[in-house]
Amino acid sequence: MTPEDDLSHLGVPVRPMTRVHGGFANRMHRLDTDQGSFAVKELTAVGRRHVGDVFRFERAAFAAGIPMPEPVSASQHTLVHRWVDGEKVPEAPVPAAYAFEIGEILARIHALDVSWPLGSAEGPAPRDWPELAERAAATGQPWADELGSHVATFLAITHFVDTCERPGPVVLTHRDIQPWNLLARNGRPVLLDWELSGMLDLSGELGSTALSIAKGPGFDSIEPAIFRSVLDGYVAGGGALPPAGPSWFVFMIGGWLGFTRWNILRCLAGVEESTGPELTLSQESARNGIRGLPDMFGRLPELEALLA
Repeated sequence: MTPEDDLSHLGVPVRPMTRVHGGFANRMHRLDTDQGSFAVKELTAVGRRHVGDVFRFERAAFAAGIPMPEPVSASQHTLVHRWVDGEKVPEAPVPAAYAFEIGEILARIHALDVSWPLGSAEGPAPRDWPELAERAAATGQPWADELGSHVATFLAITHFVDTCERPGPVVLTHRDIQPWNLLARNGRPVLLDWELSGMLDLSGELGSTALSIAKGPGFDSIEPAIFRSVLDGYVAGGGALPPAGPSWFVFMIGGWLGFTRWNILRCLAGVEESTGPELTLSQESARNGIRGLPDMFGRLPELEALLA
């Protein structure tokens, strides 16, 4: 941990703090003290941007009964939550009842009355894919040939992300409900990792969430009934569905695009940084994005059919 962070308010440690491996963006530790067990997360530069606002949003969600770890404290470098035990959610279609409850939870989150600072809008997607492909080839990256063969597709994806019309409304929401950010406790959802919270077009949040828990690692095992269960739960929770269209999937594509580029840059740097995932995990994430994004983009008509 960084020396700037004083964790004494969490109590007297009963054993050394241990690293919990597997995070795609941040580094997590478990700290057991005489006051309980805590998840201590080291934040990357991205996670630090709105840490105070995220913490305030989390506190409001927890107070409203959203199933999530209790937020304990936040600083410039760390977020601390009560440790929650539960089963990991595999990257596979979840049970229909679980998906339905996720939809209900989203409706409750979107109904919270929490202010959010202005200036949260994202700028245009970077268009430096030709340069990245050249650098990947020059540095001998294992996925350099694949990236080079997909440059035109990545530029087309970038254009789609920048130009796709979002119908609204815009809501304050979690923005990253994926299997790896969920636990199952007694078969019911527990929502983790709120660092990417912010304003988002409702269709993008619903599409990303429903698709992520209705499929396996690729796009050949999507369960339409599970996708619809999320939307049914959202309506049952008091939410209203936005119009159908490609906007339901543009946020997921754009987020994956940015995440892939971030990991490519880490790989091109070729050094282990003090925060974020290990270099080997960045290599895996870069390769998965280079292979998976063109596949997802090519399947947009199939994905839109889920909304019929």
